[in-house]
Parts: sequence; C-alpha cells; structure tokens
Amino acid sequence: MKYLLMICGDETAAEHANDGCGGWSEEMERRGVVRGGAGLAPATDATTVRVRDAEVLLTDGPFAETKEVVGGFVLIECADLDEAIEIAAKHPAAGYGTIEIRPVIDGPTPDVQ
Repeated sequence: MKYLLMICGDETAAEHANDGCGGWSEEMERRGVVRGGAGLAPATDATTVRVRDAEVLLTDGPFAETKEVVGGFVLIECADLDEAIEIAAKHPAAGYGTIEIRPVIDGPTPDVQ
C-alpha cells in the first residue's frame, strides 16, 4: 500500500534543511520502499487556489494559518500502516518536527499525452 509522509515543521525546521537524512534515505532505498519525494519551497512561496461560482480565487501563502507547514514529502510503498509508522519514526525530521502519514487512494492513471 502507498503512503504519503508529509514532513512538517515550524519556522525553526529551516535550520535543518541541509542536514541530510543521516542514512534514512539509503536504508529506505535498500528496502525498496521509496517511490518519490521532494523538499518544498517555504510556505511564503505558496499559492492557494479556490474556485467558487466559476471564479478562480487566488491567495498567497498556505491554505490556513498554522504554526507548522509541510516542508517536504516522501511517497512510500510498504506492507501496512505499522511499517509506514516505523519508516516515518526513523526519518530525522520526526526528531524536530512532525510527520503526517496518509494512505494514498489508488485511482485511474491520468491520460497524459
């Protein structure tokens, strides 16, 4: 099953942006569970889109006021939630921020041409 690990932190998390993952990435590659992922630009660079009554409404910044924002993500594929929790708990960001785990709902593949 696929899970998205959303790596979250407050403004102090930026101090860890270049820390690396302390062997986590290498272990996960050996286990073959990583399907993708990336770090994200700061929330101040975000644009939020809403459509109401056919009008496109844009807002600078994240969708909600919050102290923690998503700073990166990793898509993994593993046996179950227990393994996803074990993988997330090993990620270095779990030591200074939070990691939200969400199951990915598999749907039809988009028709890209």
